[in-house]
Amino acid sequence: MSLTNKILMIRPVSFFYNSETAINNHYQQKTDLEDFSSVSKKVTSEFDQFKNILERNGVAICSFEDISDLETPDSVFPNNWISTHRDGSIFLYPMFAKNRRRERRKDIIEYFMRQFQYSRLVDIASLYENKNEYLEGTGSMVLDRSNKIVYAALSERTNENPLSYFCEQINFELISFTSSQKFNEKEKLIYHTNVMMSICENFVIICLDSIKNEFERMKLLDSFNKTNKQIIDISYNQVKNFCGNVLELKNDKNNAILVMSTRAYNSFSVKQKNLINNFCKIVHAPLNNIENYGGGGARCMIAEIFLETIKY
Repeated sequence: MSLTNKILMIRPVSFFYNSETAINNHYQQKTDLEDFSSVSKKVTSEFDQFKNILERNGVAICSFEDISDLETPDSVFPNNWISTHRDGSIFLYPMFAKNRRRERRKDIIEYFMRQFQYSRLVDIASLYENKNEYLEGTGSMVLDRSNKIVYAALSERTNENPLSYFCEQINFELISFTSSQKFNEKEKLIYHTNVMMSICENFVIICLDSIKNEFERMKLLDSFNKTNKQIIDISYNQVKNFCGNVLELKNDKNNAILVMSTRAYNSFSVKQKNLINNFCKIVHAPLNNIENYGGGGARCMIAEIFLETIKY
């Protein structure tokens, strides 16, 4: 089982609507009626409730507090700037929005190096960010760690060169494609793969309609067949309700759980939920403000930790 029960989360203290990311994150919703000091408090409350629910379900959480002086409105989404892997490697990623680059915190990286069995730091950000080429971690990529496959929907935030570099470094097969959805009657690229797709141990949740190229769609279906994944196909409306933005973890008893927002949970059909429950327990929490203003959901809030803890 290529799942973990150890995760990194960042508790937000200065959350606000990020106009830099809204350029191509069409899931962000802005309203002039809301006071953002009030929104920030609601977001912190949602985070705390989500964290408590995860801990009650046997997930070990390494939690850091956002640093308000950094002015990082999206710090609650750490999976975009860092990932860890069973070989002891830590990867840092090039980010599209300049104000998100400040999320890459030296104290967190050093914490991982001290507390876990660490082998190398691969700083993709330093190689590609100054070339305006981006790869936003496990937002841009959905990893099938068991079968060593990277699935990636190409977009302004998921570029081919850093993507290929990552795959070379980790020795994973790359399956890239394009995925789009209509917003205000215009077809737009989906900014992150993990909005429309989630790979689990025994099944895959994916919006197949968003993949317009028949060859790319068939290649994906062939890969899912070869890796024995049951397909749970979700609609465009379910994508907007973050049904693709879910993550399979395991608890402290080594049982699989699927983590999602309550909004996503309510959007899955009874049949889909029954299929999921054949494989794992569903764990959900309300994340409405984070999803509405941040344009990301439960999966985006979690950076899995696959490093082994140092035993003193």
